[in-house]
Amino acid sequence: MPLNADKPNLWKVDIAQSVDFYNAWFLRFAPSAYRETRKKTTLQVEAALSATKDLADVSTKMLRENPKVLQMLRMSTAPPIARDRLIGLAGVSGNLVSSMEDQGIVPPRMSERQAEREMKAIGKMIVRLADRDIFSWLESGKRPTDDERYWAATIVADRLCGAIANPIIRNAQEKRQLSVIKEWLEKRGYRHVTGQKKAQDMAAGTFCFRLNLPITMSSNKQINIPVDVAIKHLSAKPSDLPLLVEAKSAGDFTNTNKRRKEEAAKIIQLRHNYGAGVKYLLFLCGYFDSGYLGYEAAEGIDWVWEHRMDDFALLGL
Repeated sequence: MPLNADKPNLWKVDIAQSVDFYNAWFLRFAPSAYRETRKKTTLQVEAALSATKDLADVSTKMLRENPKVLQMLRMSTAPPIARDRLIGLAGVSGNLVSSMEDQGIVPPRMSERQAEREMKAIGKMIVRLADRDIFSWLESGKRPTDDERYWAATIVADRLCGAIANPIIRNAQEKRQLSVIKEWLEKRGYRHVTGQKKAQDMAAGTFCFRLNLPITMSSNKQINIPVDVAIKHLSAKPSDLPLLVEAKSAGDFTNTNKRRKEEAAKIIQLRHNYGAGVKYLLFLCGYFDSGYLGYEAAEGIDWVWEHRMDDFALLGL
């Protein structure tokens, strides 16, 4: 039985309530989530300053030993520079910069000569653009005091957190969404299990988070499709697939419409591999407009609004 996909007459009211629900959460919890991340980031920046000897050492040796400081170094310039801007200014490989920042390594297939040359170019660019209003000791030649170092670290941490503010909020919201689903299910007799490897092995009356479902692509390549929540009905048979739920939140309408094809592609792949009976729902909170909802409904995808999550009960849960 469709829950919300077949009721466009209710969408306008639900959209308004969902936006209000998200905004209320944001005002209560987002500032604290941001502050907590900033505290942790400040400690990381202080450690990076120590590794670079307060920006006095941006050598290839230092960069090779501490590849991940590069992200902090980009936020230490005036103005702070994006990853692609550094790549263009220094004339270096994008693979080198992304490997250093994301994986904490120098690409193993890159020759020593090329790596040395490009890291040297990165170091020179960072030194040239270093923000001397923040790192005033670079002008005076004196060692910074503990207060000066901490002050500089908090500014760079703010810049780093500003660059990743959306992921910080998104991660906090996702954690909260899974928490409320867990609470709702446990009140109704469901048991949370961890380490679940296969959907088919789930016992009736259990649920798990972050389950990977293997699928075979048209090229015969096998990949895993992750789902946020898998719920095996209390009266399910051993052969029944669990209900699959994707937790979605959004703080604006633009990004949701850019990403609306992701769920459609996922359900097509799941149905192709597991049959037309796959039950796949979205758990929505925030800015999802009629364009997004209509697109998902046309693909046969239904949803439960977080502000009215008792709709889960209509599925017999």
